[in-house]
Amino acid sequence: MNLTVFGATGGIGREIVGQALASGHRVTAVVRDPARLTVTGPGLVVVRADLTDPEAVRPAVAGRDAVLSGLGPRSTKDAGVAARLTRTVLAAMEAAEVRRLVVVSAAPVGPEPDDGIVDRAARALVSKVLKAVYDDLREMEAELSRSSTDWTSVRPPRLQDKPLTGTYRRVIGGFPPKGRFIARADVAHAMLATIDDEATVKQGVGVAY
Repeated sequence: MNLTVFGATGGIGREIVGQALASGHRVTAVVRDPARLTVTGPGLVVVRADLTDPEAVRPAVAGRDAVLSGLGPRSTKDAGVAARLTRTVLAAMEAAEVRRLVVVSAAPVGPEPDDGIVDRAARALVSKVLKAVYDDLREMEAELSRSSTDWTSVRPPRLQDKPLTGTYRRVIGGFPPKGRFIARADVAHAMLATIDDEATVKQGVGVAY
């Protein structure tokens, strides 16, 4: 496939690029600072673009089979970046008539699983502390719902920097019970796996160990 990846220098974005290249895909990585992208390999094209301008982004998505986005706030200070930059990506995709989009969101944005009281209390505390981050991701998902794209939002819990396992639980339209952690590498794996999975179109997908 011919893929475009946004947020390619972030933890999940780098994993998407690396795993996609290893699987034989052609990848266009859209970045603000090419020096920060440490992934290399045949089939990789690096594009520096202003993510506030859909016209600047449009050539990077035109003719692609799918677009994957690791864009998102790294802290409460960055809240607002996910919705704002995703609007740019959506506008560029719609102008270029590219339909398939897979983004990373977060577990608290989706339906709450039927867990025990300890898990519910922990989620409530995290959601309170990171309210601005999750509000940003909710607005991002609202933008997806209003778009004409065939989108999927992958919603992980707490992220870890651990090796790829390829083994995790996945719930379309929900979240795995007692799912507390997942590696960034496995989130990237899950995102790539949804590209040609029609059951995930216009759905949130919860992933966790």
